[in-house]
Amino acid sequence: MIFDFACLQLSSLWERLLGAIGDAAESTLNRVIEAIRTMFEGDPETRRQVSFSVAIIALSAKMAKADGIVTEAEVKAFQQIFDFPDEEARNVARLYNLARQDVAGYEAYAKKLANLCSPGAGEACNCPMLENVVDGLFHIAKADGLVHEKELAFLARISEIFRIDEDHFRRIMARHVHLEGRDPYLVLGVSRDDDFATIRRQYRLLVSEHHPDRLIARGVPATLHHAANERMAALNAAYKAIEKERRAA
Repeated sequence: MIFDFACLQLSSLWERLLGAIGDAAESTLNRVIEAIRTMFEGDPETRRQVSFSVAIIALSAKMAKADGIVTEAEVKAFQQIFDFPDEEARNVARLYNLARQDVAGYEAYAKKLANLCSPGAGEACNCPMLENVVDGLFHIAKADGLVHEKELAFLARISEIFRIDEDHFRRIMARHVHLEGRDPYLVLGVSRDDDFATIRRQYRLLVSEHHPDRLIARGVPATLHHAANERMAALNAAYKAIEKERRAA
């Protein structure tokens, strides 16, 4: 099931959620976690969907503090990742501002929300669902044309908490940040020494794993589909670049 604002009647949902946590910024994290657990105790699928949306809002708010500057481009990128109806703007803004003021650090948010959204994340490395969150955060971080070193450190730490290993994180980063120029081999997670048949198999595997239709089947929230489409574009571009290079050789 996709996290659909209409089918879940989120106007009522957000009012209930925000009513449950109140306006005390210093305890926002614990209140959000407890409210989600209580409201969706008998509906784990909806609980996971709501949790991911809350994670994007909260972690986006925390990342905004990483470099001390919130630009208009970053706000617009957040709105692309978290696509909400106009009538929900006030509720989303309220949760965003509460999370930004919360004394709890982003690590606490990442740990508790990751456990809530993906109970097996503590055991299974490189969880695809959590990778979608990291992609979404990268999309916001780079919106002003530069991923600040503090934002990069923030994203690296989030990935560590999500149990995304270092090599996998470098591949995610390569889709968004090009410190030494674009490296299509890194994006696909292959070596320049690999033959083209091996590279093609890896590309097809990644396309299969990350295709938007596959994400829908997994129940990835619609709020993250923009990041998924951007990831597919990066995989396609990397494969075409390697194919062109190999043909020229």
